[in-house]
Amino acid sequence: MISWKNLDTLNAYEELEKAEHVDLVEAMCGENGAERVKKYSASMAGGLTYNYAAKQVDDEILKVLAKLADEAQLVEKFQALYSGEVINTGEKRRVLHHLTRGQLGEAVVVDGVDKRNFYTEQQRKYTELANRVHGGEVTNAAGEKFTTVVQIGIGGSDLGPRAMYLALENWAKKNNTLKMEARFISNVDPDDAAAVLDSIDVAHSIFVLVSKSGTTLETLTNESFVKDALTKAGLDPSKHMVAVTSETSPLAKSDNYLAAFFMDDYIGGRYSSTSAVGGVILSLAFGPKVFEDFLAGAAAEDALSKERNLLENPAMLDALIGVYERNVLGYPSTAVLPYSQALSRFPAHLQQLDMESNGKSVNRFGDSVDYPTGPVIFGEPGTNGQHSFYQLLHQGTNIVPLQFVGFKNNQMGVDVVIQDSTSQQKLCANVAAQIVAFACGKEDENPNKRFEGGRPSSIIIGEQLTPVSLGALLSHFENKVMFQGFVWNVNSFDQEGVQLGKVLAKRVLAHETDGALKMYSELLDI
Repeated sequence: MISWKNLDTLNAYEELEKAEHVDLVEAMCGENGAERVKKYSASMAGGLTYNYAAKQVDDEILKVLAKLADEAQLVEKFQALYSGEVINTGEKRRVLHHLTRGQLGEAVVVDGVDKRNFYTEQQRKYTELANRVHGGEVTNAAGEKFTTVVQIGIGGSDLGPRAMYLALENWAKKNNTLKMEARFISNVDPDDAAAVLDSIDVAHSIFVLVSKSGTTLETLTNESFVKDALTKAGLDPSKHMVAVTSETSPLAKSDNYLAAFFMDDYIGGRYSSTSAVGGVILSLAFGPKVFEDFLAGAAAEDALSKERNLLENPAMLDALIGVYERNVLGYPSTAVLPYSQALSRFPAHLQQLDMESNGKSVNRFGDSVDYPTGPVIFGEPGTNGQHSFYQLLHQGTNIVPLQFVGFKNNQMGVDVVIQDSTSQQKLCANVAAQIVAFACGKEDENPNKRFEGGRPSSIIIGEQLTPVSLGALLSHFENKVMFQGFVWNVNSFDQEGVQLGKVLAKRVLAHETDGALKMYSELLDI
């Protein structure tokens, strides 16, 4: 029997608060540092490894975290989620994004529909579209192939798919699987759509409109922008557009689209990259086989998240260490630092994934919680970030836990030797150096040059960023966020915080304002 309890009512949490803190400088920089790096490591799917040696944990704290996982029933709650129980209590919905990449438990049947079959049928449909576009069976009015695909969406309909596309673009070029270039329009700022449309040949472009409800204001505004551009070019917009939406939306059976692919209310936008939201554009861009490999990596990592042994469940382990940092050590934020240019937009995706999911001050029953929940997430790729905000990370007054991601090999297979080392070796040297520098610090008589150290980090390491390893990486963070939400007893699957501004914006556009809202409207000439 599952019970949903606040973190501060759990016995293991009380024990965790009383546990002796680890002196990270002593642990990492003493004679046992090397052994620690070997010991505190967990295997992930896709050839990845989660190393947490530079975190403020030891065997005793890990034992208490394992007790916390058991007492909070994390594995049981995950099982309930993927088995189709109503986990999204705010909207009274199931949470089924895992079914888009595999069946973890028994079949989930809703209103007589096998949801796994539903999602695989949608995948079959957009796989067929991609193959027909690539084969020249679906063309523009002149019978010419489409060469560019443009996604129109916002939030989860943009951030995840855009991050995944950029992550694999160079890999696909190197491996001769880049079928079409992709672009993205998201911001309602007209400069966004105008810049994209100016950079492409609209006559040879196919557009993917993504809106689950079919009513998203920014997305429909940008769709009109695109339709206007197509019409002015003498083109029929309905021959250049497909929709990703729900079966009940006004877009579902519209003649304005070449085809429509469906998702449902059981998949939140920030968890939708492995659904048709990501599947259509990634299959068109890279070919269906690449997307299948991406799903396989995510499915393999999902399977690890079923593991009850904390030390063999990297997503749950990462989550609980994060809870310890947030709720016991008092660290308010986390930096995500991929040492891979291909992951340039991955931190932005994780911002939404984490902060929209666990940025909550009430529990799943609507009662206020008396402890911190989700941290602030930010980040940029290394080594660029080193020349930007690392100053604060090293010597600022707040300690910021760090989440590095690094790969032994680059994607393009091109490198150059300068000063006896390659660019890739320099990149990897930097991430290794940063981990130790943050943990160990440096003594100096000059206070301005003194580094206290004791700044915790983890790293996910792989051979190369590929479709499979990217899928595993995505799943790891999705499941980490889920486990943390379970521990904090918040609903990680609704996002009421994005609604109020939308409501007020509609009032402004309808000129139904007063007070401060009226004055700001006038300042902006609305």
